Amino acid sequence: MPAYIALLRAINVGGTGKLPMAELQAMCTAEGFSAVRTYIASGNVVFSSPLSENQVKTRLEQRLREYAGKPVGVVVRTAQEMADVLKDYPFPDSAPNRSVAIFLDAAPAPDALEHARGRQDEEARLGKREIYVSYPSGMGKSKFKIPAAELGTARNINTIAKLAEMAAAL
Repeated sequence: MPAYIALLRAINVGGTGKLPMAELQAMCTAEGFSAVRTYIASGNVVFSSPLSENQVKTRLEQRLREYAGKPVGVVVRTAQEMADVLKDYPFPDSAPNRSVAIFLDAAPAPDALEHARGRQDEEARLGKREIYVSYPSGMGKSKFKIPAAELGTARNINTIAKLAEMAAAL
């Protein structure tokens, strides 16, 4: 049975926010996903399911919409895809807590980075269905905006490594 990682976008998932991680885990279990585990309070969940990636995404988005009363974006990757995101990471000398992969539903347009603005010392590269960004001075101070990334959800490299490890264990 395939292992998946679902990454939630644009919802407060903290323990005191709109969607506690325990509730997210319960939703996934109710959808029939197995070996469900969440990771840190930022909308990361790892599980197994016989369903396809698109079916997983559709079911989880429907359940989250019912819960939140609004659309909640979900990006889904297989265990192998998450391992590949980590393997393809193009900034090995950057601090992993200052570097992200922005996960998208589809491949970014080849010219996606040409439309970016506010770049200072940031570096960016396109991936398969990701945009990688290194923030040497930190994300909090950055003014770097990539319009193609607005519908995606970012995770730092430390988080991606942990999620890949968790998914591989399934």
